[in-house]
Amino acid sequence: MGNTQPQNKTGKKVVQQKLENAQKTGILSLSEHHLEHCPMQIFEITKLTTLDLSKNKLHSLDPKIVNLKLLKLLNVDDNQLAPGSLAAISQLTKLKSLSASNNRLGRPHPDAPKAPPLPDNLPKGLKTVLLSNNYLSNIPRPIVSKSMTLLEKLDLSHNHLASVPEEIANLTSLSELNLDANAIVSLPNAMGRLNRLKTLSLKQNHISVHSNTIWNDDTNPQPLPASLFQDTPLIDLNLHGNPMTSTQLNTMKGYDDFLERRREVKFTGIVTGAMIDLDTCGLD
Repeated sequence: MGNTQPQNKTGKKVVQQKLENAQKTGILSLSEHHLEHCPMQIFEITKLTTLDLSKNKLHSLDPKIVNLKLLKLLNVDDNQLAPGSLAAISQLTKLKSLSASNNRLGRPHPDAPKAPPLPDNLPKGLKTVLLSNNYLSNIPRPIVSKSMTLLEKLDLSHNHLASVPEEIANLTSLSELNLDANAIVSLPNAMGRLNRLKTLSLKQNHISVHSNTIWNDDTNPQPLPASLFQDTPLIDLNLHGNPMTSTQLNTMKGYDDFLERRREVKFTGIVTGAMIDLDTCGLD
């Protein structure tokens, strides 16, 4: 018979049953239902707190989603959402988690809409934002605005980012940042103001060190600022796949402070297994 994966049941009857159940539970998953449009009945379930529309064929999010005033978790991963299609989420004031990875919120080609990937004002209560693989060439300004002080987890991996703005410092609650598989060459000094940052992943970027490792803030600044190592509680840093060596990393000011902090955490047993196990942060 072979090991085939179980298929998600779809069809009008299944959808109707799920909608009826959601009236009672406040939780609705229509993942993998081949949806090109959201069923209008969704927006009548005003008690919804969790909505999963992932793995469908949605090009936009219906503006009527503003009716879901109690919504806390929205998952629209793996759709075909275009720039501007998430405009209505600005009015979901209770939203805590937005997952919209594997869409087209940036501009995958020059003919794509020029609308911004996100609305100007995101819900202030957001704690998690996942936007991996969205053709983003810049970190959307709303994500790093002064109102995003509760954001704890941010995933912008697999985009086209070349830099990180100074405004990243506005994310005063950020503890986990994933910037894997971009084109980042350096980080700003403002990273040092992320006083809750513990996990930073920068795998497969363009962070490199020239032959001169005599660091000078004006003439030869470190690609990873000393403030990142010295002024944050960072304990998990992954640099695998960047064109630099562990020897070069060791020359950076503040790196010794980072290593000592990691050793203290490992010694006290606070972190086991999840942290990159070598002092080289994934470098050779």
